[in-house]
Amino acid sequence: MGRHPILKGIRIAIFVVIATIVFGFIVKSLWNVLIPPIFGWHTITFWQGIGLLVLSKILFGGFHRHGGGRNRWRQRMKDRWEHMTPDERDKFRRGMRCGRGPFTSSAETQI
Repeated sequence: MGRHPILKGIRIAIFVVIATIVFGFIVKSLWNVLIPPIFGWHTITFWQGIGLLVLSKILFGGFHRHGGGRNRWRQRMKDRWEHMTPDERDKFRRGMRCGRGPFTSSAETQI
């Protein structure tokens, strides 16, 4: 029997809420411990900490799924590699890094 998708959604929502609360308190605490003594700025509240967390996510991280693009790229490269002839694979290896690095075969390094 599979798990119900509604229960899975509820668990994910609870995890997101708990993670947001924890990270909000971490941001608030780090700000209040570091920034006022160093720069003389004011302390912040929990909600301002959440706001900083969301702002930093927007500016520096975006809201995309991490790793999904890399997996698609890796699968696409694997498919291309499997469709190459042995000669094309050798040419590819020689072209990578001008014959240096991990893409060279042992036969090329002996020459």
